[in-house]
Amino acid sequence: MIHFQDTFNWMPLCGYIGGRILCMHGGLSPHLNNLDQLRNLPRPIDPPNPSMEIDLLWSDPDQWVKGWQANTRGASYTFGQDVVVDVCQKLDLDLIARAHQVVQDGYEFFANRRLVTIFSAPHYCGQFDNAGGTMSISEDMNCSFQVFRPASKAVRMAMKAAGTL
Repeated sequence: MIHFQDTFNWMPLCGYIGGRILCMHGGLSPHLNNLDQLRNLPRPIDPPNPSMEIDLLWSDPDQWVKGWQANTRGASYTFGQDVVVDVCQKLDLDLIARAHQVVQDGYEFFANRRLVTIFSAPHYCGQFDNAGGTMSISEDMNCSFQVFRPASKAVRMAMKAAGTL
Protein backbone atom coordinates (compact mmCIF):
# COMPACT_ATOMS: atom_id res chain seq x y z
CA MET A 1 0.00 0.00 0.00
CA ILE A 2 2.86 2.39 0.78
CA HIS A 3 4.27 2.07 -2.74
CA PHE A 4 0.86 2.61 -4.26
CA GLN A 5 0.42 5.83 -2.27
CA ASP A 6 3.94 6.97 -3.16
CA THR A 7 2.95 6.80 -6.83
CA PHE A 8 0.69 9.82 -6.34
CA ASN A 9 3.64 11.89 -5.19
CA TRP A 10 5.23 11.38 -8.63
CA MET A 11 2.14 12.30 -10.67
CA PRO A 12 1.75 15.73 -12.28
CA LEU A 13 -0.65 18.06 -10.46
CA CYS A 14 -1.92 19.61 -13.71
CA GLY A 15 -2.42 18.78 -17.34
CA TYR A 16 -1.94 21.27 -20.16
CA ILE A 17 -3.78 20.37 -23.34
CA GLY A 18 -3.07 21.91 -26.73
CA GLY A 19 -1.70 25.08 -25.19
CA ARG A 20 -5.29 26.15 -24.42
CA ILE A 21 -6.77 24.05 -21.58
CA LEU A 22 -5.40 23.73 -18.06
CA CYS A 23 -6.64 20.76 -16.01
CA MET A 24 -6.35 20.01 -12.31
CA HIS A 25 -8.22 18.26 -9.52
CA GLY A 26 -9.07 21.30 -7.40
CA GLY A 27 -8.66 24.73 -8.82
CA LEU A 28 -6.59 27.87 -8.97
CA SER A 29 -4.05 29.39 -6.62
CA PRO A 30 -3.30 33.03 -5.82
CA HIS A 31 0.37 32.00 -6.12
CA LEU A 32 0.06 30.83 -9.75
CA ASN A 33 1.63 33.48 -11.99
CA ASN A 34 2.84 31.49 -15.00
CA LEU A 35 2.81 28.00 -16.49
CA ASP A 36 6.52 27.51 -15.83
CA GLN A 37 5.67 27.26 -12.13
CA LEU A 38 3.65 24.15 -12.98
CA ARG A 39 6.26 22.72 -15.32
CA ASN A 40 8.96 23.15 -12.68
CA LEU A 41 7.17 21.60 -9.71
CA PRO A 42 9.53 19.11 -8.06
CA ARG A 43 8.56 15.46 -7.89
CA PRO A 44 8.07 13.45 -5.87
CA ILE A 45 6.06 15.92 -3.83
CA ASP A 46 4.00 15.70 -0.69
CA PRO A 47 2.51 19.20 -0.78
CA PRO A 48 2.77 21.28 2.35
CA ASN A 49 -0.32 23.09 3.60
CA PRO A 50 -0.63 25.92 2.72
CA SER A 51 0.99 25.95 -0.74
CA MET A 52 0.21 26.47 -4.41
CA GLU A 53 0.22 22.70 -4.78
CA ILE A 54 -2.50 22.31 -2.12
CA ASP A 55 -4.54 24.99 -3.92
CA LEU A 56 -4.29 23.09 -7.21
CA LEU A 57 -5.65 20.03 -5.41
CA TRP A 58 -8.32 21.54 -3.16
CA SER A 59 -9.46 25.07 -4.11
CA ASP A 60 -13.03 25.63 -5.33
CA PRO A 61 -14.87 28.18 -7.47
CA ASP A 62 -17.71 30.03 -5.77
CA GLN A 63 -20.26 32.17 -7.58
CA TRP A 64 -20.74 34.35 -4.49
CA VAL A 65 -17.05 35.20 -4.03
CA LYS A 66 -15.10 38.05 -5.58
CA GLY A 67 -11.36 37.48 -5.52
CA TRP A 68 -10.11 34.95 -2.97
CA GLN A 69 -11.58 33.74 0.33
CA ALA A 70 -10.64 31.04 2.83
CA ASN A 71 -12.29 27.75 1.91
CA THR A 72 -14.84 26.46 4.43
CA ARG A 73 -13.51 22.93 3.78
CA GLY A 74 -10.51 23.94 5.88
CA ALA A 75 -7.86 23.83 3.15
CA SER A 76 -6.99 26.29 0.42
CA TYR A 77 -9.31 28.95 -1.02
CA THR A 78 -12.51 29.64 -2.85
CA PHE A 79 -12.24 31.97 -5.82
CA GLY A 80 -14.64 34.06 -7.85
CA GLN A 81 -15.42 34.44 -11.53
CA ASP A 82 -13.14 37.47 -11.67
CA VAL A 83 -10.17 35.27 -10.70
CA VAL A 84 -10.96 32.78 -13.48
CA VAL A 85 -11.16 35.54 -16.10
CA ASP A 86 -7.88 37.08 -14.86
CA VAL A 87 -6.02 33.77 -14.82
CA CYS A 88 -7.27 32.78 -18.28
CA GLN A 89 -6.07 36.11 -19.64
CA LYS A 90 -2.72 36.01 -17.79
CA LEU A 91 -1.94 32.42 -18.85
CA ASP A 92 -3.56 32.72 -22.32
CA LEU A 93 -6.05 29.90 -21.65
CA ASP A 94 -9.42 29.14 -23.22
CA LEU A 95 -10.61 26.83 -20.46
CA ILE A 96 -9.79 25.55 -17.00
CA ALA A 97 -11.07 22.03 -16.35
CA ARG A 98 -11.30 20.69 -12.81
CA ALA A 99 -13.19 18.19 -10.65
CA HIS A 100 -13.43 17.96 -6.85
CA GLN A 101 -17.07 19.05 -6.43
CA VAL A 102 -20.28 17.15 -7.02
CA VAL A 103 -22.30 18.79 -9.79
CA GLN A 104 -25.83 17.67 -10.55
CA ASP A 105 -25.50 17.08 -14.29
CA GLY A 106 -21.99 15.59 -14.46
CA TYR A 107 -20.41 18.84 -15.59
CA GLU A 108 -21.08 22.50 -14.92
CA PHE A 109 -19.65 25.70 -16.38
CA PHE A 110 -18.55 28.73 -14.38
CA ALA A 111 -17.25 32.21 -15.22
CA ASN A 112 -18.90 32.52 -18.64
CA ARG A 113 -17.72 29.03 -19.72
CA ARG A 114 -14.05 29.70 -18.89
CA LEU A 115 -14.04 27.01 -16.17
CA VAL A 116 -15.78 23.66 -16.13
CA THR A 117 -16.21 21.28 -13.21
CA ILE A 118 -16.42 17.66 -14.35
CA PHE A 119 -17.52 15.07 -11.80
CA SER A 120 -17.45 11.52 -13.11
CA ALA A 121 -19.09 9.55 -10.28
CA PRO A 122 -22.87 9.21 -10.63
CA HIS A 123 -24.88 8.74 -7.41
CA TYR A 124 -21.81 9.86 -5.46
CA CYS A 125 -21.25 7.88 -2.24
CA GLY A 126 -24.86 6.74 -2.43
CA GLN A 127 -25.88 10.13 -1.04
CA PHE A 128 -26.40 12.26 -4.15
CA ASP A 129 -28.66 11.76 -7.15
CA ASN A 130 -26.10 13.38 -9.45
CA ALA A 131 -25.11 12.29 -12.92
CA GLY A 132 -21.49 11.58 -13.77
CA GLY A 133 -19.73 13.22 -16.67
CA THR A 134 -16.63 13.09 -18.81
CA MET A 135 -15.17 15.57 -21.27
CA SER A 136 -13.58 14.63 -24.58
CA ILE A 137 -11.34 17.00 -26.50
CA SER A 138 -11.00 16.58 -30.26
CA GLU A 139 -7.80 17.20 -32.19
CA ASP A 140 -9.14 20.64 -33.16
CA MET A 141 -9.73 21.41 -29.45
CA ASN A 142 -13.52 21.11 -29.46
CA CYS A 143 -14.85 19.85 -26.14
CA SER A 144 -17.80 17.50 -25.87
CA PHE A 145 -19.39 16.00 -22.79
CA GLN A 146 -20.79 12.58 -22.02
CA VAL A 147 -23.28 12.26 -19.15
CA PHE A 148 -23.98 9.09 -17.19
CA ARG A 149 -27.25 9.12 -15.27
CA PRO A 150 -27.40 7.18 -12.02
CA ALA A 151 -29.37 3.97 -11.94
CA SER A 152 -32.86 4.37 -10.53
CA LYS A 153 -33.47 3.50 -6.89
CA ALA A 154 -35.44 0.42 -7.98
CA VAL A 155 -32.53 -0.83 -10.10
CA ARG A 156 -30.03 -0.16 -7.29
CA MET A 157 -32.24 -2.06 -4.81
CA ALA A 158 -32.54 -5.00 -7.21
CA MET A 159 -28.76 -5.04 -7.75
CA LYS A 160 -28.16 -4.91 -4.00
CA ALA A 161 -30.61 -7.78 -3.43
CA ALA A 162 -28.86 -9.81 -6.12
CA GLY A 163 -25.48 -9.09 -4.56
CA THR A 164 -24.17 -7.24 -7.62
CA LEU A 165 -23.91 -3.83 -5.96
